[in-house]
Amino acid sequence: MRVTGDFATAEDLVQDAVLAALQHWPAEGIPDRPDARLFTVARRRALDGFRRADNYRAKLAQLQWPVQPAEDGRLRLIFTCCHPALPRQAQIALTLRVVCGLTTAQIARAFLVHETTIARRITRAKHKITDAGIPYRVPDDDELAARLTEVLVVIYLLFNEGYLATAGPPQSRDLVEDAEFLASLLHQLMPAEPEVAGLLALIRLHRARASARFGPDGGLVLLQEQDRSLRDRSAIADAAGLLTRAARRHRPGPYQLQAAIVACHAEAER
Repeated sequence: MRVTGDFATAEDLVQDAVLAALQHWPAEGIPDRPDARLFTVARRRALDGFRRADNYRAKLAQLQWPVQPAEDGRLRLIFTCCHPALPRQAQIALTLRVVCGLTTAQIARAFLVHETTIARRITRAKHKITDAGIPYRVPDDDELAARLTEVLVVIYLLFNEGYLATAGPPQSRDLVEDAEFLASLLHQLMPAEPEVAGLLALIRLHRARASARFGPDGGLVLLQEQDRSLRDRSAIADAAGLLTRAARRHRPGPYQLQAAIVACHAEAER
């Protein structure tokens, strides 16, 4: 996105790079930095395309930029997708699809709408970002608050889909870990924002209970039948501390409130 400024082109380049990796890595071995290798291949393919385009020289300068850490890129992409120029539902749907990797069907179930509706929203949002020249960056401090609500919703929905999936196994560990990772990145960016801390605490409290809440087959275990000794007491204490510090700012919100309720269940002995 940073190099091309266009969602469709960026996706095509990454897909081509992944396809090349699937063809060569089984025989050659996985490189030490697979993410960097994929980016390099995609960037080279972009360069080949720009050589054939009128704006080659302008784009060539952008291609000299160093590879950024993956976590910085994901945070930039989330805030790009959650730009206020896009309708709110389109922001969330686009981010869940492009950044978080949820399928169109999963997103449609979250919105309670038909898949084609979600697909159209995502397509229109991609075109809007390209046509309006929406920058690929984390907003300045005075712009963060305007996008925070949507970013929190995206991370919450990602966690929700992973922790109690609408299809397949009840729990998808990858999605849950992604949600916690993104929430922690956001907390590093905005450590004084209590709702960010509240969401991070909520995710960690749920994860700390997961061993007792899900059986060996992945199915849900009823509360009265759960083995509370399986809960991660250290993680519960850490998350409760995070929530307590957020509450001292006296700016309550839905994520802090939900986390407080989960903390009651997590800390209860019976």
